[in-house]
Amino acid sequence: MSTIAATPGLTVPRRRPAPARPVAAAPVAAPAAPVRLTRRGRLVLTVLFLVVVSVVLTVFGATSAATGEAGTPVPTRSVVVEPGDTLWGIAAEVAAPGEVREMTHRIQELNAMSGSGVAVGQELAVPIG
Repeated sequence: MSTIAATPGLTVPRRRPAPARPVAAAPVAAPAAPVRLTRRGRLVLTVLFLVVVSVVLTVFGATSAATGEAGTPVPTRSVVVEPGDTLWGIAAEVAAPGEVREMTHRIQELNAMSGSGVAVGQELAVPIG
């Protein structure tokens, strides 16, 4: 405690007590800010989405449309390729007029050929009629 010497005739002002502050209510939480994604966050979400889609497609898309049953048998005859023969020429011999292109395609399918090249001595299955 400090001692104040009072001089006669001087009045020492008394300190007034500070006014009471009202008690504040609990702070109100501000509304949540919307989520903002960074470039890295967008990239991560995109990659995650693509992984999920590929997994779903792999699991549910793994079924084959092919059946285990044999197709209808096609009556065929065997033709041995001789020098000067071409696939078009062989198809023209057995195809109906105007259907040579379709016959070459059928011969390629029957013999599992990737192109139209034939080799001398090669045996081809050719549809009858």
